[in-house]
Amino acid sequence: MITTREIHKQFGRYPALNGVSLEIEEGELLALLGPSGSGKTTLLRVIAGLEFPEAGQVLFDDEDVTYTNAAGRQVGFVFQQYALFRHMTLAKNIAFGLDVKKGRARPPRAKIDQTVEELLNLVELGGMGKRYPSQLSGGQRQRVALARALAVDPRVLLLDEPFGALDATVRKSLRKELRRIHDATHVTTIFVTHDQEEALELADRVAILNHGQIEQIGTPDQVHDEPVSAFVCGFVGEANRYEGVVEGGRFRSGAIELAAPAGAKGKASAFVRPHQFTLSGNGDGLTVRVDRVVKQGPLARLEGHAADGQRIDATFARQEAASLDGGEVRLVPKKVMVFGEDGAALGAAA
Repeated sequence: MITTREIHKQFGRYPALNGVSLEIEEGELLALLGPSGSGKTTLLRVIAGLEFPEAGQVLFDDEDVTYTNAAGRQVGFVFQQYALFRHMTLAKNIAFGLDVKKGRARPPRAKIDQTVEELLNLVELGGMGKRYPSQLSGGQRQRVALARALAVDPRVLLLDEPFGALDATVRKSLRKELRRIHDATHVTTIFVTHDQEEALELADRVAILNHGQIEQIGTPDQVHDEPVSAFVCGFVGEANRYEGVVEGGRFRSGAIELAAPAGAKGKASAFVRPHQFTLSGNGDGLTVRVDRVVKQGPLARLEGHAADGQRIDATFARQEAASLDGGEVRLVPKKVMVFGEDGAALGAAA
């Protein structure tokens, strides 16, 4: 288990981490998700031993490694830019961490060669050990970087925006590969990303950071469907957001009126995810003027506005696209998530 306790880290006057406490279970794949400047990379570097906190503790199992350097923590690190040795073959790149070990810590040559071959097969580059990085695509180089990190049998594998330098198609392919490799090795893995789709698809749990603090940690379903704050709701997944007032069990924002949780009142923000709208069959719901309908694979996306101009986006099955091509439609939200003036969740209503 990897544990951080009340980690504080500051760069000059800038507080990068403000009391971050986190537990990562053995064999878990955890995503650190957040906008630029939220502290996610700093937290990863503190866990790695590449940065040291001003206060707090980092524990690997029950061992305090807060001020132990990266080599002493036995971590594997994968950077965005591969960091492969261009003058070395793939096999030598992967073996590097084992070759530089001293004395009895260095495995026999035959064992190193066997490990390299097994890892090349694991990342689906079997038989390519004699090639050089310049002969590979970006996605293949990142696989080599992953194999090199795994070669030293790390206690934890750390990845900092590992797919950030790759195009969208290769990114999607490598996400699946990383999940497959994780399931095969069961190495505790923490990866940093600002891509919510990446985090929700890959991780067992997601820790969402904002201004150096963890806003929420939970499974992908929990952070998407049960956000604890307006920030999380707006950051994870798409959502229509409206500012208004709750009174008498209703949320009102100009021409938009929605159900609100019982007991809530005062200034509030309401969120409705596009897929939570349904077409009204009886004239109830919001009146929406259709601006355009965009077909996206199996879905049809309605872009429209309420009578006062507030934007409303909704998604439906593609076969419903024909019924959206009128001047106006009426939409009923299946779920409305409401947050108070301080951003805390007040509850959900339908």
